[in-house]
Amino acid sequence: YKRQLLYIAIIALIVIIIVSILVSNGNSNSTHGGTLFEDPKRTAGKYGELRATSVIKSVLRDDDSLFSNVSIIYEDRPAELDCVVVNRYGVFIIEVKNYAGYIVGKENDYEWKKYKMTDAGNIYEKTVKNPIKQVNRQVYLLAKYLNYYGIRVWVKGYALLMQGNSPVNNENILRNAGEIDKAIHTRDRELLSQNTIEQIKKLLG
Repeated sequence: YKRQLLYIAIIALIVIIIVSILVSNGNSNSTHGGTLFEDPKRTAGKYGELRATSVIKSVLRDDDSLFSNVSIIYEDRPAELDCVVVNRYGVFIIEVKNYAGYIVGKENDYEWKKYKMTDAGNIYEKTVKNPIKQVNRQVYLLAKYLNYYGIRVWVKGYALLMQGNSPVNNENILRNAGEIDKAIHTRDRELLSQNTIEQIKKLLG
């Protein structure tokens, strides 16, 4: 009987240790961007960014540089930039959105409405950021940030909707690789010098 109690105690201790390790790993991965116990919506967003990066890379040329997940701060105002392309044509921010469902909104709205139907036929409504407004803010902050370091360049910003479901037609909305290629390889201002490009790359890299 005592031997049975000892076995039970040992098994209980092993179970406690295993559960403790799993919980610890779950908290660690949650803190450092892992996938264990991660919010499915966040995972979908990361998947969208990976797909977007792949699409952007498919149209890059030899003298293009792509920076992902760029963090900047200007006058205590932070900004997280999904993708930034730097080349002789300029500096281009590409904000990635993997919105699924039907989107409703206007160009000047601060927020849009997203409607999605589940397999059971239920329709859910959610408020999402207007990416046009979001990327305009990013353009302003990045231009000011570069100017602070003595680099005066024209920054352009675009929102890439991976599902192609933008509710508006706007020059700042991208839907496919062809539109990305045209956006980042069209000359509408003076070409950047190689020296300026290298300075920008050092700041963003």
